[in-house]
Amino acid sequence: MRWIYLSPHLDDAVFSAGGLIYEQAQAGLSVEIWTFMCGFVPESDVSPFAEVLHFQWGFSSAEETTRRRREEDRNAAALLGANVCHFDFPDCIYRRGTNGEWLYSDVFAVPHPEEAWIPARVAEMISTRLAPDDQLVCQLALGSHVDHVLVRQGAELVGRPLLYGVDVPYIFKHPEELGSKSTGMKESVHPVTETGLKRWQEAALAYKSQIPALGEPFDTPERVQTSIRAYWAERGGIPSYKLVGQV
Repeated sequence: MRWIYLSPHLDDAVFSAGGLIYEQAQAGLSVEIWTFMCGFVPESDVSPFAEVLHFQWGFSSAEETTRRRREEDRNAAALLGANVCHFDFPDCIYRRGTNGEWLYSDVFAVPHPEEAWIPARVAEMISTRLAPDDQLVCQLALGSHVDHVLVRQGAELVGRPLLYGVDVPYIFKHPEELGSKSTGMKESVHPVTETGLKRWQEAALAYKSQIPALGEPFDTPERVQTSIRAYWAERGGIPSYKLVGQV
């Protein structure tokens, strides 16, 4: 049995569930993080919006951004004892429509109608790699980041039982969305030890390029650690959600 965390970007699974991933790996479970929106793109597909983000992250090109962010992800996963799989969908900041115009100038947007095909393709990529006993963990898409929404839609098309994780750090900014995004679901809390907490914090800090651009309360290393500890202390672990009646 594998625990497979479906991560829209190169940081989401670790930010949201790093302590649980560590505890599962320590218990001898096979844990994998599958990240979808992390493909390489040509420099011609760098929008003005993407250029601003590159600057905030400290990168000079799309190639460097993807390469270095994948390195951060591998380093973070290694700290937790997880393996990674990187897929080739471009991040929304690089995606164009059929007329050549940029589809997104804000990541918190409703999926564009031209991208209605993406969830089915995500589902196909998941399904072809699954074994019968694998457990999928998908994010609830709190904050409604377009890529989080698309990956959740894709995961739900697979037709397998899902656990849903809470999107960190978006839960800190949009706590009011938890109820609507988990309608019809039951919460469970997975215990995380103090050691697991510390490894979670350490792994989160491996994404050093992203932290300056995440906003309060997650925009400095100190705030990252404080926010993760407070989130952990609230329940003594990491919550997940499952549809009522789902086996």
